[in-house]
Amino acid sequence: MTMRLRSAARTARSREVRPRTVAGMRSRLVPRRVRMRLTLLYGLLFVISGAVLLTITYLLVNRPTSTVLVSRRGGSGSPGDAGVHMYTRDEVPGAVDSFAHAQQQQAMRQHAAEMQHLLTQSGIALAIMSVTAIGLGWLVAGRVLRPLRTITTTVQRISAHNVHERLAVEGPGDELKDLADTVDGLLGRLEAALDSHKRFVANAAHELRTPLTVEHALLEESLIDRDATVDSFRSNFERLLTLSEQQARLLESLLTLSGSERGLDRREPLDLAELTGNVLVGAQKEAEHRNLRVEAHVHPAGLWGDDALVERLVANLVDNAMGYNVPDGWVTVVTGVRGGCAFVRVSNTGPTIPAAGVSRLFEPFQRIGRKADNGHHGLGLSIVRSIAAAHDATLNAHARPQGGLVVEVGFPLRTTAPPLPTPPQTQGRPSAPATESYDTGPHSLSTASE
Repeated sequence: MTMRLRSAARTARSREVRPRTVAGMRSRLVPRRVRMRLTLLYGLLFVISGAVLLTITYLLVNRPTSTVLVSRRGGSGSPGDAGVHMYTRDEVPGAVDSFAHAQQQQAMRQHAAEMQHLLTQSGIALAIMSVTAIGLGWLVAGRVLRPLRTITTTVQRISAHNVHERLAVEGPGDELKDLADTVDGLLGRLEAALDSHKRFVANAAHELRTPLTVEHALLEESLIDRDATVDSFRSNFERLLTLSEQQARLLESLLTLSGSERGLDRREPLDLAELTGNVLVGAQKEAEHRNLRVEAHVHPAGLWGDDALVERLVANLVDNAMGYNVPDGWVTVVTGVRGGCAFVRVSNTGPTIPAAGVSRLFEPFQRIGRKADNGHHGLGLSIVRSIAAAHDATLNAHARPQGGLVVEVGFPLRTTAPPLPTPPQTQGRPSAPATESYDTGPHSLSTASE
């Protein structure tokens, strides 16, 4: 029994080794270098073409003839019988049939010898030219692949430290030039993404370091102060709790920003009017606390998207409009359908914003006045931009001449079938300012819903 088990194990191992061995032999027989494969391809094509040409030539030369030439000399016959006469096989006279047959046999033997000689010499010439063709193919393949080797060497040398380098291949606009230009474009996008990532990490580290420094100072003050009272401890703990809440909001915003830049995994039918109504109900207390007047013109507008992200987009627009406002200011929110798009537009009063600085507000950690203690981390509008890009929406923003901002996001209108998932993409700056603005003026506004 033990011997049978050992024999079965050896058989199984041999079966496992055999396919691997065969696969290894096949991989060794197949050339791995493109230059070698091209050389073999050129040589094979030349050999096949030469063989076909020699075959056609051999068949044409070896084609049998049905004509017989008979030479006669003048003598007993009439003078007109002298000379060379051409007959077909069926027209040969009986008197000269034997002589013609002998001549034909001799001619056939001579023709066969000549054809054999032609075939031998042609084979030798084909072999010589095949070797020459393989050598020339090796040189031509190397010349053709030289730009590709240059591209490969340069790309292998480029890393995160010298991503600014480019291939800059010069020459005619062929496929290799197009490949080099495509690689240069990819390197340019990678450089921009790396620079943006570095700035984002630096800004995030700065935003997180400031509250940590304050927390450390408050804790150190509580430990060092020997005359600290319960009220001082309570005051410090309240400040620590506020800082902790701010950090939690910052981390939540960072997670939302990261999630929106990955694209959408699912899409479901949504209504902008319903989501905006939920946001305005939640923001009512904040508006009363800031003494702001809010007016809403909410009309149904269907789209495909992620309900949590779209609601966060509307909430960030409303929060930004309330946070950067003036005393006794107002906020206007409008949703509806226009030009085949479902749009949401938020307008507000506020400080005067330079027209050139509107695009900068949509970059991470950008705030008006750069005040870090107002509870805003400068991520609200950058999250709006990322969510809009994930939904293939257009983003238009411009500053009001009287102060404040107008932001409008237009989503593709909902159709019968949901669009395909949006792949991750590099976020750009917001679109050009909208040509049509919504300006309510400084008149008194009240909360309403239509």
